[in-house]
Amino acid sequence: MRVLITGAGSYLGGAILGALRKQGVEADELDVRGALPEKAFQGYDRVVHVAGIAHRKETPENRPLYEQVNHRLAVEIARAAKAQGVRQFVFFSTMSVYGKVTGRITADTQPDPKNAYGASKWAAEQEIAALADDRFAVAVLRPPMIYGKGCRGNYQSLRRLILKTPMFPRCGNQRSMLYVGNLCLFMGRLLESGQGGLYFPQNREYVSTDGLAREIAKANGKKLWQPKGFGGLLWALGRRSSLFGKVFGSLTYDQAMSECFRGEEEWNFASSIALTEEQT
Repeated sequence: MRVLITGAGSYLGGAILGALRKQGVEADELDVRGALPEKAFQGYDRVVHVAGIAHRKETPENRPLYEQVNHRLAVEIARAAKAQGVRQFVFFSTMSVYGKVTGRITADTQPDPKNAYGASKWAAEQEIAALADDRFAVAVLRPPMIYGKGCRGNYQSLRRLILKTPMFPRCGNQRSMLYVGNLCLFMGRLLESGQGGLYFPQNREYVSTDGLAREIAKANGKKLWQPKGFGGLLWALGRRSSLFGKVFGSLTYDQAMSECFRGEEEWNFASSIALTEEQT
């Protein structure tokens, strides 16, 4: 099995590339900025498309960039991969296609993106899925927040806050998260299978934001005061403000959606944070 990962130098692409090579899989990465090389996908059995625009503040000026990179470029790459004989195409989408800041996502929840990032990924999903046939399997992943060594985005923002403040209130919320090591285990099994479909990889445990704060502080030898009694206020603020909702609100996938390709060797939440903080 030969695997090509788009998005050379990206956090996710690098993590998956390293994990596959450790498993003895022949894997390469491809920089898709600029024109695609002719026959770039020829000779590969699998293509994992992680290249895209993320972790940027959306503005009216950069919204067309999401459409260009996350949608149109992704479809162009999928079509080229199919034409050049690739048998399985893995597309990294996002939980953001649902447009939810808080809530519980089940198998019956329909996509309803509310921002350019989610909308561009959802548009790409639909066009790429339509390419699937008996010789070209399309697997779409909609992961929640991913964290681990070298991660960007919300985890690092929260980490900086926790390491600066002496107090972080208990809120008792629940959030789906995904440790990059667990994602890599999932990817190994998915690529070995060659299957298509829609997947929702996540950790086995839901995470509370105060629990995340506690584990980060613990890993850094920091004492953190976590007073009780703020849950109701934080819940109300989370319903009124998307910023508070992202930090203190609950947003989960039904765990039943994530059983496919799940293994027993996964890292639990506490050990995954300890590993992340050791390497940060």
